[in-house]
Order: sequence, then C-alpha cells, then structure tokens
Amino acid sequence: MNKILEVQNVSFGYTKDKLLFDKFSISLKKGEIKAIVGESGAGKSTLFELILNNLKPLNGTIKVSDCSQVFQDPYSSFHPSYTLLNQIEDVCATDDLQKYLELLNLDKELLLKLPHELSGGQLQRASIVRAMLMKPDLLLLDEPTSALDNVIQLEVMRMLMQNLDSMGMLLITHDMDLALWCADEVISI
Repeated sequence: MNKILEVQNVSFGYTKDKLLFDKFSISLKKGEIKAIVGESGAGKSTLFELILNNLKPLNGTIKVSDCSQVFQDPYSSFHPSYTLLNQIEDVCATDDLQKYLELLNLDKELLLKLPHELSGGQLQRASIVRAMLMKPDLLLLDEPTSALDNVIQLEVMRMLMQNLDSMGMLLITHDMDLALWCADEVISI
C-alpha cells in the first residue's frame, strides 16, 4: 500500500540552537491511525505546520498526499461572518453532507448559522464534517475531540475510524488513553 505521508530525517527549530525535531521520521499509509503525544510546547502542532508546508524544515524531506485538517480551536477554523454551510460549500462537494451530519448528531439547520452561534462542541463536529467531505487521503487531527464530552468524543472517534478504508489519520492528543485506544502506533515527542 502506498504511503500517504512520509517525513524523513526532518530537523526543525524556531532557533537553530534549540531544535524541536532532529532527524525526525514518520510514515503513514491508508488505513492507519498514528497518534502524536507530548507536553505543550513539544512541537506537536509545529509538526502539522511542517506537513502542511506552512513551515520549512531545516533538513529532511516531507511528502504528503491530499490532506485536510481539523484544528484544535474550531472558532479559528471558520470565518466569523459567513454561515458554516457557505464555508463548507466553498471548499468541497456536499453530496455526503447528510450522512456525516447524521453520524455526528448535527442538524442541518445549525449549518445555516454563523460560527459564534454554535457551541464549541457543535462547531468542532461541523469542522470534522467539512474535513471528511473534502475526501482527503490524509486527515490531520489536532485535538479533534477536546471540545466534546466523553460520550460524543467516543462517537466521533468511532465514526472517524470507520472511514479508514479511504484515508489515514495522524492524531495529535494529550489524551494517552485515547491514543492507546485508537492508534496503530503512538509516538511521543
């Protein structure tokens, strides 16, 4: 099976004398979930910025297939003055919209609202819907369930895991129990 993410010998630091990553490597295939865990400031979100090509490594290579991301803060992932539905329709087809809304217990009427009119949990689930509708090879998940209660968190992770036939997932989490439960490999940084 082809790799959808290959990070080879990447070194990166915001200053050259203090590296967050020194010859860091990871690869991912469709059907896999790998979890990145670590303390705040360890470089977990920076790794996603490198994968998304928003930051350039000092050394090493990063090859990534088509990807989408679920951000930790759902309020920063939507423009405040457009409805959620407008923002979803701007980036992807909505053929499977109703399916994902039902899987994530969201009413379509919520998507006609502005981001600030939803709770953090509703907005995070809308962000997951948008990411899934983009049909990525790789889904980058940065604390995707931190705004959700435990029952909904479990439902969301089960839904994501049921879609592994079409993608692979790289998960950032502080929750070691979650990482151990869902991931094929847990990487501490």
